[in-house]
Amino acid sequence: MAEARVIPLRGADREEPRRRHGATPGPTAVPDPPVAGTGPGPEAGVGSEAGSQGGSDAAGWERRLADLLAFARRRIQGDYQVDEFGFDPDLTDHVVMPPLRPLYEKWFRVETIGMHNVPGEGGALIVANHSGTLPLDATMTAFAVRADHPKRRHLRMLGADLVFKTPVLGALARKSGQTLACNPDAERLLRSGQLVGVWPEGFKGIGKPFKDRYKLQRFGRGGFVSAALNTGVPIIPCSIVGAEEIYPKIGDIKALARLFGFPYFPVTPFFPLLGPLGAIPLPSKWYIEFGEPIRTDVYGAHAADDPMLVFNLTDQVRETIQQTLYRLLTQRRNVFLG
Repeated sequence: MAEARVIPLRGADREEPRRRHGATPGPTAVPDPPVAGTGPGPEAGVGSEAGSQGGSDAAGWERRLADLLAFARRRIQGDYQVDEFGFDPDLTDHVVMPPLRPLYEKWFRVETIGMHNVPGEGGALIVANHSGTLPLDATMTAFAVRADHPKRRHLRMLGADLVFKTPVLGALARKSGQTLACNPDAERLLRSGQLVGVWPEGFKGIGKPFKDRYKLQRFGRGGFVSAALNTGVPIIPCSIVGAEEIYPKIGDIKALARLFGFPYFPVTPFFPLLGPLGAIPLPSKWYIEFGEPIRTDVYGAHAADDPMLVFNLTDQVRETIQQTLYRLLTQRRNVFLG
């Protein structure tokens, strides 16, 4: 059987410059969504006089307080919407997102590349590498799309069943738009025009030892490709550099992993030696690059039934992410300085 020819969907002719936080947005920039706690920081509105800074800070606090009061009023009155998956956008923007902003902007100093490759509307599947011992890479990717994309889109993440079986975490995951990593749910979201994120390495990627950093693990059996083919949405390869260094995994206590029902119980240079302090992630410098979309609507109606096509597309996505990781690593001067 001849190898299927994959036709990529071309993005912008020139590469999008890296977004540096704190830079002045261009004339087409869209204001940040009304997220409580994310108003101007201490550096906003700094003038030559201390009074102007104090006035700006006071106005920022008043705005944030007004947002919180409006949010509380909506919750009390039931004036908010939840979709069939349990996703609550209002709660996500006002409760889940604000605590992530300092982690995203100040701790990891995330820079996004190629955000123009993420469509402003309609369904699309973002496929990314997975690493870091804890899935902060998925969380930071979702925040990047919400904060840095011109349309401020929500990323509907597909998670492992362990996430939804964990008390409190499972409910919060549902409220913030996550759902089980299975094809029926993924296809329903994609057909409804949602932006969906998947990390096909799963626990094999996130729990790999530090010596194997930035070496992609197996991408399963290509279920994400089948979902994209069945719905005709583009696949966007996403490469994340920086997450591998936040919790360098040097060991695994298997007895404790079995006791708690975890796929692994990590040992890092600081955890469990330093207790809760060892759970603080190291402040590595992050880059998240969104590659050119790979079209799937150019194939037939039953393309997902062709195992060779599914394999070829899966391999293309994996290879694209791996090569992009190598390129980003060669451009990085320092793990913590970028």
